[in-house]
Amino acid sequence: MEAVLKTTSPVTVEAPSTPSGDEAELRRIAVYLAQTAAAHVRARRPEVFGPDGARVAGDVQTKGHPTDPVTVVDTETEELIRELLADLRPGDPILGEEGGGSLAGGAEDTIYWVVDPIDGTVNFLYGIPGYAVSVAAVRGGRPVAGAVVDVARASTYSAGLGLGAAREDADGTVEHLRCTPVESMSLALVATGFAYGTHRRARQAALVAEVLPNIRDIRRFGAAALDLCLVASGRVDAYYEHGLNAWDWAAGALIAAEAGARLVLPPAINPGAAGDLVAAVAPGIADELIELLDRVGATDPIPGA
Repeated sequence: MEAVLKTTSPVTVEAPSTPSGDEAELRRIAVYLAQTAAAHVRARRPEVFGPDGARVAGDVQTKGHPTDPVTVVDTETEELIRELLADLRPGDPILGEEGGGSLAGGAEDTIYWVVDPIDGTVNFLYGIPGYAVSVAAVRGGRPVAGAVVDVARASTYSAGLGLGAAREDADGTVEHLRCTPVESMSLALVATGFAYGTHRRARQAALVAEVLPNIRDIRRFGAAALDLCLVASGRVDAYYEHGLNAWDWAAGALIAAEAGARLVLPPAINPGAAGDLVAAVAPGIADELIELLDRVGATDPIPGA
């Protein structure tokens, strides 16, 4: 898994990608957890929001900002994953978006589980088919296995460190994933996302205005885990966003890396409030696009809300 880590300027750091022996089993567990949780989310949405599946109603609260929602389905789905992990991997620490936790304090070989029960909750609220369950196994501060399930489409993206990345669709079709062969930044379709707070959102909008003239176009789908999987599957050429937490990117970043993407990642322990950049770029345009992001200031953090 290759990553570009932000120091004073982006520096390419190559890390060993040889499996240590348990990545395949951790991947299997991540897939099981994500698929089981996704089935719960899929079943619960019409129960909470009504049979037409598109009502903005139900048991909805907010966290941090009025526009940042959390539903009863988010919390109960994370509880389900935690219960399953307690049976499958008793004693493994868990970091979840809703239930908290930490990636610090364990031994170097400790497996931490990083969970986002519904990535793309606003899409989930509105019945837009772009939300996912994300589960990653992290060891030594890096993802070693992960799965992301596109809930509405029942497609499962997964990867293990050094084992490649794949997507299994609802009909059982399996595709081994590779990034697009695009070699010109001017032809790149780039996904991004925006924060809930007005300060960071305004800066992100200004950056889009500087990036857009240099690429084919911008897309905003609304679920970071799926954006990273779209890079892996070649459906977009790159993705970047500021202010993500580890549960947003841990599984998707590994999937993108195993499909050949170049990554820009913060340390997994950094909170989203630090405003660090996360990016995944097809290899043929990685140098060019990362240089552009650096030139316009997008490799700098956008801290705060």
